[in-house]
Amino acid sequence: MSKPVVAIVGRPNVGKSTLFNRIIGRREAIVDDEPGITRDRKYADAEWESRPFLLIDTGGYVPKTKDAIESGISRQVLEALAEADVVLFLVDCHTGITDVDGEVARLLRGAEKTVILAVNKVDNASRENEAFEFVRLGLGDPVAIAALEGLGIGDLLSDLVAHFPDDTIVEEEDDSRVKLAIVGRPNAGKSTFINTLLGQERLIVTDIPGTTRDAVDVDLIIGDREFVLIDTAGLRKQRKVNDNIEFYSNLRTHRAIEACDVACLFVDASRSLEQQDMRVLKEIIDARKGVVIVANKWDLVKNNEELLMIWKDELDKKMHGFAYVPVLTISCLENMRVNKVLDTAWVVAKDRHKRLPSPDLNRWLEKLNQRYQPPAIQGKRIRIQFVTQIGVTPPKFAFFANHPHLLKVPYKRFLENQLREAFGYDGVTISFVFRKK
Repeated sequence: MSKPVVAIVGRPNVGKSTLFNRIIGRREAIVDDEPGITRDRKYADAEWESRPFLLIDTGGYVPKTKDAIESGISRQVLEALAEADVVLFLVDCHTGITDVDGEVARLLRGAEKTVILAVNKVDNASRENEAFEFVRLGLGDPVAIAALEGLGIGDLLSDLVAHFPDDTIVEEEDDSRVKLAIVGRPNAGKSTFINTLLGQERLIVTDIPGTTRDAVDVDLIIGDREFVLIDTAGLRKQRKVNDNIEFYSNLRTHRAIEACDVACLFVDASRSLEQQDMRVLKEIIDARKGVVIVANKWDLVKNNEELLMIWKDELDKKMHGFAYVPVLTISCLENMRVNKVLDTAWVVAKDRHKRLPSPDLNRWLEKLNQRYQPPAIQGKRIRIQFVTQIGVTPPKFAFFANHPHLLKVPYKRFLENQLREAFGYDGVTISFVFRKK
């Protein structure tokens, strides 16, 4: 049996993400006074009284709305309910029972799920009587809590784990999963890409830029390959980040890059590579992560000769010095070469772990020395005598030479290009150190 699944649900702005962060013990979900911050389902491991479980944060449920994003959020809530073994229904003591609370309660009563009613923002003794009024929702006695202050959380969690099966067995986490961060500018098709792979609307997709606000992890298994896809908010230029929510969305995206094995940089093929794309590419490389550039919306370009020529010209100019980075052209709309992204990212991730035997490296170096000698500097002949790999993730190589301090940057780049040509490492950042022998 796998871990029990617990979903936190409720209308907007009742403190679901605050409770989520409190239970898992870290600020994982974005919290703000503005309603509608949480949009996609967010998952995290949690534990109480030595009983582990999987916790889901959801957006605020808004029934019968005509707003595209609110409708998408509500569908996400229903998906979370379908997954959950236990539901934490969160309401707000300050506002009392609202019509939407009633709608959610009716939904839960018909869902045949174990439901625990938690009344949030009960931050003083005088509010405890007000909290009991929520018994009128017909979901049993409420548990009074204050998620922000941490009041009543222990009682709530003890009540929660009491509903778990006694024979719950936790499966060991497989660390072999490849973590892919899906990053790029807003509206480049990042969430559509994940939904296309999954064959369902796992993430909310609209034509409104900035629909995704937080980094969301999605597990995907294809054959014997396991991935964690991290959908992230679109990265904007810093001068355009003008509110707290977008600032924290960007921060989560930067953290996703730090946590991933490979970053798939999504760009809009109809707009070619822009300066912001190159800035994100540099951030990924500086973080020493694997990288694949994914040009989505190729259906808008492939039959347009003018756009195709502009794209190729821009690619040649902007990618000078980044020739080792794979560039894939796909269309999520037409499901064109979508799986190629996973195939390429898998190879990049495995190459980051690849260790080359020293004999192979030194046979390569010997042949290279026979063809190309480093230029003499200050009348001194430079000879690289030995090379060995001293690290992985990312790969790191040590070259031993008689005068390593005299080696110039152009020759170091030449060495890197030759090593890549001989051993691969497409999409992989590699490091060299030069030592005296």
